[in-house]
Order: sequence, then C-alpha cells, then structure tokens
Amino acid sequence: MADTETDDIENLVETLALEPIEVNLFRGGTSDRDGPRIFGGHVIAQALLAAYETVEDRVCHSIHCYFIRPGDPNVPILYEVDRARDGASFTTRRVTAIQHGRQIFNLAGSFQVVEDGFEHQAPMPEVPPPEGLPDAFEQFKAMLETMPESARRMMGRPRPIEQRQVNPRGPTDKVPPFANSWMRARAEIGPDQHLHQALLAYASDMGLLETGMRPHGVTWQSPGLQSASLDHAIWFHRPSNFNDWHLYAQDSPSASGARGFIRGQIFDHTGRLVASVAQEGLLRQRPVEDKV
Repeated sequence: MADTETDDIENLVETLALEPIEVNLFRGGTSDRDGPRIFGGHVIAQALLAAYETVEDRVCHSIHCYFIRPGDPNVPILYEVDRARDGASFTTRRVTAIQHGRQIFNLAGSFQVVEDGFEHQAPMPEVPPPEGLPDAFEQFKAMLETMPESARRMMGRPRPIEQRQVNPRGPTDKVPPFANSWMRARAEIGPDQHLHQALLAYASDMGLLETGMRPHGVTWQSPGLQSASLDHAIWFHRPSNFNDWHLYAQDSPSASGARGFIRGQIFDHTGRLVASVAQEGLLRQRPVEDKV
C-alpha cells in the first residue's frame, strides 16, 4: 500500500497541461490514478485552461458545465474552443471536450477585465482549523480493506488535493445535508493565477454528491447506488493561492427525481469568499439484483 511520500503525489500542474495541436484545438492527457472513468474535476480544469489559451488580459469569473458522457481514462481528450465573443469588458468562450469522436463534456466561460466595484460577502462558517484535523487520505487508508479492488487501487495512493474533513460520517450514518472540509493542492502550483483557478475548479468537484447522500445513509460504495455529476457551475469572486488551506462549505437543499442539488462556498484561510459552486448530480438507487 502506498505511503504519502512526496514523490508519489500527483502534480496536477503537469497532469492538466495541454498540447496545442491547431488553432483553437488542444489535446489533454488523463491521469493514471483515475478509476473506470475520468474524474469530473479533471475535465473541468482542462477545459478552463483551454479557454484561457485563447483569452488575453482577462480573468474568468464564471463557468457553466455539462457532463454528457463518462470520460475514458485510457485515451487523450480533445478540447475545441469556440471564440464566441470578445467584448469591451467581457469575453465569452465555449469549450467542447471530445473522445472517440463524441462530446463528453462542454463548458461555457466568461472572462472579465479586472475592475474595482462594490464589496460584500457571506461570513465563513466557524469551524476548527485544519491543523488539528486528520488527513482524509489517512482515513481512507483505514477503510481500504472493506473496499472493492478497483476502489483500493484508486484510493490507496495520495490524492493531489489534501483534504481534512470537519464533520466526517460513517458510510451508513444519516446526518443533515451539509459538510465542511479544508482543502489545498499538495504540489506547488507557482505564480500563475490561471493555474490556481484551474486547480480550485478541479477540487470543486470533490465531495459534492456525497453531501447530497448524507441524509439517506449511502455513499458512492453503497450497493445499487448510481451517482454521477450532471452539471456544474463555478463563480470566481476573488483571486487566491490554492497552495494555502481553503474551507469548502457545502449544503444540499434538495434531492428529487433521482437527482441531488448541492451548493458550495470556498473560503481562503483568511475568511475571504473566493468562489461559489453549484452542482446537480444523478443519485439513483437501484435494487441490488437489478443488473440493467
């Protein structure tokens, strides 16, 4: 079983790097640490970086994404950028992710000239600091023996995002639909703010559906449970350094129609609200004997 040595930690800056192959067309690699499908945050981050390759002197303030098909971790991803509009203050881009000749994901992003304006924000929840909380990876390692082999391979190595959960739960515990966790990138990101946004976008897909599962006493390992991200939105409010701790505060106000809706607020360690997130995902419970 792998330990948390530095040389075994995936460097997301390298994993998410894109290769330009034609005007508005980029190739992205996948991670050898994904499971049977590509982690949604991986495609979000690469699509955002592809859009940034066609934008100058503007900062992304929002992205809206749809997951269309599961991503295949065994082949590269093509990202095609549509330069929808270049305005005086705002730039709009649409990015399509393609594998095996079919769309697997698309993103619409808006980029703005940096401006000053009104300032207010919601307060950060009062939670224990990360230094006194256990590393979520160490908690996962303690549960590995009860997991299927595929899960052990995926969860048995250090994740590129370090997490410390404020309110963890047992796999069958039924608790209110909110969760708080501290998170940061393990590997050094560098000074490029585009990369800090991209890695924060990668991490924004972590734990959201689990928050929607909390009142129902299930997890992604529960027999018969089908779960997948359907759409995902991020609003970037302020720049941040994602090598520092950030608090991800999540709540799920609704589940219905085999879907769960989850909201998130991301605060830096000083209490500044740097991003807001919303996601709807598939939460479908099938009878265990149902093989369809």
